[in-house]
Amino acid sequence: MHQVNIEEAKTHLPDLIDAAVNGEEVVIAKDAQHIVKLVPISRAKPRPQFGSAKGLITMSDDFDEPLEDFAEYMK
Repeated sequence: MHQVNIEEAKTHLPDLIDAAVNGEEVVIAKDAQHIVKLVPISRAKPRPQFGSAKGLITMSDDFDEPLEDFAEYMK
């Protein structure tokens, strides 16, 4: 974790932003209390690849048949 005070952050903001983008945790403090944490904005989520799980899931032929355990409720 990289901690700096507000005055140091004002003078080194570009360097702090680069550090945050590269995965380093950057915390800005005021009066020895953490007030801001610099984190990169996450990139856009990848779009789903429809059909990518084709063939991975199978259903038995009787998947929609009533269960034997519930036979008495079906009467």
